[in-house]
Amino acid sequence: MSTTVTWLGHSTVVLDVDGVRLIADPLLRRHAGPLRRRGGPPPAALWVGADAVLLSHLHHDHAELKSLRMLPPAAPVITGAPNVPWLRKRNLAAVAPADRAWVEVGRDAGVEVALTDAVHSSRPMPHRPNAANGHLVRAPSSVVWLAGDTELFDGLTELPELAGRPIDLALVPISGWGPRLSGGHLDPAQAAEACRRVGARYAAPVHWGTLHAPVVGTRPRGWMDAPGPAFSHALREVAPACTPLLLEIGVPPALEPKA
Repeated sequence: MSTTVTWLGHSTVVLDVDGVRLIADPLLRRHAGPLRRRGGPPPAALWVGADAVLLSHLHHDHAELKSLRMLPPAAPVITGAPNVPWLRKRNLAAVAPADRAWVEVGRDAGVEVALTDAVHSSRPMPHRPNAANGHLVRAPSSVVWLAGDTELFDGLTELPELAGRPIDLALVPISGWGPRLSGGHLDPAQAAEACRRVGARYAAPVHWGTLHAPVVGTRPRGWMDAPGPAFSHALREVAPACTPLLLEIGVPPALEPKA
């Protein structure tokens, strides 16, 4: 039994957990609306065959309908309850676990998913529900927390209790698609603090280095690449027991086995 995490850019992550394939916030095409992707779309070989989709919220850079429709139609889209009717109306198999409840994914693999809180209300959409959530994935080999877009909140320290075990891997957003962050996001230092609060063993930053808005103007040089090293530095300062994983797009890291 094993866990492999493959970052596909922005917040899109493929988790292969004990024979079950999960994909989070799939952005599988060249662009997301007006946002431009640096580099090409992820190769299909990295994401085909998903057993379930983990959807944090319905912002266009996380819930891109054409990308969602590239995945198996029967794959459940696990998200917050307010998002379910909107997704089902668009013929997506959306499901929402009850509060603090677990839903099994895959077949007889012992892989379960629960929703976690997220605080992300600074950019409300008039045409889509504005609910936001994170996810916990619990499997024989590991427990993974996918934060989704969020601010720091008090309930982070309760996540190991919800999982019934320590958090092995945290996937946390550290930036955005511009050099300035709006509310409802984590910067590198805040993301490191989130990892400290949940007591994660490893932490990988997402939501950085991928998308940008094609606007005219001056931006700080290197703004897309700076957040990753800044997160690693902050993590070493506030949570030295947590190992940072700066993922390369399309390249899964090697995780040490549990002690």
